[in-house]
Amino acid sequence: MKLLSIAVPCYNSEAYMRKCIDSLLPGGEQVEIIIVDDGSADSTAGIADEYAEKYPDIVKTVHQENGGHGAAVNTGIKNATGLYFKVVDSDDWVNLEAYQKILDTIKDIAGGPYTLDMLISNFVYEKQGAKRKKVMKYTKYLPQDRIFTWEDMRHMGTGKYILMHSVIYRTKLLRECGLELPMHTFYVDNLFVYQPLPSVRTMYYLNVNFYRYFIGREDQSVHEDVMIRRIDQQIKVNKLMIESIALKRLDNKRMRQYMLNYLDIITAVSSIMLIRSGTDENFEKKKELWKYLKTADAHLYRRLRFGLLGRCVNLPGKSGREVSVAVYRMVQKFYGFN
Repeated sequence: MKLLSIAVPCYNSEAYMRKCIDSLLPGGEQVEIIIVDDGSADSTAGIADEYAEKYPDIVKTVHQENGGHGAAVNTGIKNATGLYFKVVDSDDWVNLEAYQKILDTIKDIAGGPYTLDMLISNFVYEKQGAKRKKVMKYTKYLPQDRIFTWEDMRHMGTGKYILMHSVIYRTKLLRECGLELPMHTFYVDNLFVYQPLPSVRTMYYLNVNFYRYFIGREDQSVHEDVMIRRIDQQIKVNKLMIESIALKRLDNKRMRQYMLNYLDIITAVSSIMLIRSGTDENFEKKKELWKYLKTADAHLYRRLRFGLLGRCVNLPGKSGREVSVAVYRMVQKFYGFN
């Protein structure tokens, strides 16, 4: 059995997918690289088949009709044979030294007496044109180099949460929790991390800068203008995250608090994008999103609506919306996202 299955969702990725795949090949026969050609119209399919033919013991290719990022990740999970599962987007890549440490760690744990549900590492914002590379690490919040539980985590403040780029899940856990990402929907990376969390009991944090997250192309889904154009998909993901926790009894208080904080920032981002669009239609969508939250779980609504972010994105009037955007800009500049 492979130690690690790595799904590489590809859609018209001919310009950059080789860099991604080449960074993954040094894992050798400990890994399987599942290239999912999601209905590409360029030479992506041919490049994928080229790698599968050249490295038959490492690379497998799956061709499918276009279903979006979520459908490609679902296909990766279905075809995975490794003990653990990772998603690496085709315009990103990984650091070789950190990669080897991660594989060594998984191998040691797999041969030991304990079951690990989720491995966490750092990622780097490879922002186009930025001189300073922002590293997202969790040294203040997570124990290092040992298996730990939710009780061992320190409180993560507002705006701090673990993204898909940092996460490797146990493959069987993803299947047993019934993870199924929606088709033709962007921003499902949040669901990939969020929905399995109630099934996570054990974690391990390696303080290595593994994942290199490229950001800066104008057509990227996280570009602000693109997010506004695709705001209905962001809202869809936001609502699915609400459903994942609404009225659910999560006995572990640390886990529940973490999931609340995560939902808090995603709902704030949705709200800010709707405000930033400047249209009456989207302002009504913002009100409808908060109404949806209130209907789904009144207690959850009160926690988020009257928290710091909820108050900030629901300031009354035009001047209130301008203040909301100004605060967002400060946070955006500090964290370097979008």
